[in-house]
Amino acid sequence: MAELGRLITAMVTPFDASGEVDYAQAGRLANALVESGSDGLVVTGTTGENPSLFHEENYRLWAEVKQAVGDTAAVIAGSGTNGTGEAIYLSQEAERAGADALLLVVPYYNKPTQEGLYRHFKAIGESTSLPNILYNVPSRTIVNMTTETTLRLAHDVPNVIGIKEASGDFAQMAEIVNGAPDGFRVWSGNDTDTFGLMCLGGYGVVSVASHLVGLQIKRMIELTADGRLTEAAAEHQRLLPIARGLFVITSPIPVKYCLNKAGFDVGGLRLPLIEADPKTAAYLDDLLAGYHVDLPTGSAV
Repeated sequence: MAELGRLITAMVTPFDASGEVDYAQAGRLANALVESGSDGLVVTGTTGENPSLFHEENYRLWAEVKQAVGDTAAVIAGSGTNGTGEAIYLSQEAERAGADALLLVVPYYNKPTQEGLYRHFKAIGESTSLPNILYNVPSRTIVNMTTETTLRLAHDVPNVIGIKEASGDFAQMAEIVNGAPDGFRVWSGNDTDTFGLMCLGGYGVVSVASHLVGLQIKRMIELTADGRLTEAAAEHQRLLPIARGLFVITSPIPVKYCLNKAGFDVGGLRLPLIEADPKTAAYLDDLLAGYHVDLPTGSAV
């Protein structure tokens, strides 16, 4: 299994002036993220505006980003959706495209039972040889995948190797860490939760803020992993405003605004997402001014 790393960036999808995917810029962004600390990249996740992408765009992004980064970073394909058959199809396409792993979101809108979730993820896992990372984000999916369901999958499906936990429920996260088999990893799905989760035995984070302060987040993670908790806590607290601020309105609107402002052109958004309003833009300008941006922008265009 490819080493997926502690710091994984949920990468935005760059668009050109006409709203088409800018594949060349996606490759540049991927390499810039690796240079600024990312061990792995989620491509076409929620932050990558997956719901507004066509299947052909997904496939090409997975293939071209993997070609761009090579062995310098893991490419984790956001191939999950709320239909099991479609998720299996996308996951198999991701494997053909050369992805190193899959990120599989809890099905949204149709509100499956816990048994339905178990069967959904088991079916996907059995359809591909790639490592599967589950993604629990009840603020977007409505359904919370319980500790019991997560651990059942962790024990029963060999290539379910971890979870991105964005429930914000530290008790649930601790139960997963304590009950999981050896090698099963728990990544935070919220930048604000990374330090706390790692203190409970979690592994790292699937981050949005790492687009801008990746090296700084990586240092906080390394300090925590090394047991230097006082220093790590201070870094965590320093980074909290940007971690929170990038979700002041629906993500990825703020992070795309900040990337463009910092000098790395990622274009606009696809409907139904729209640009930041003037009040939010002013807030983000002030927020960005308080931090050093780690992302190299020299080859941004």
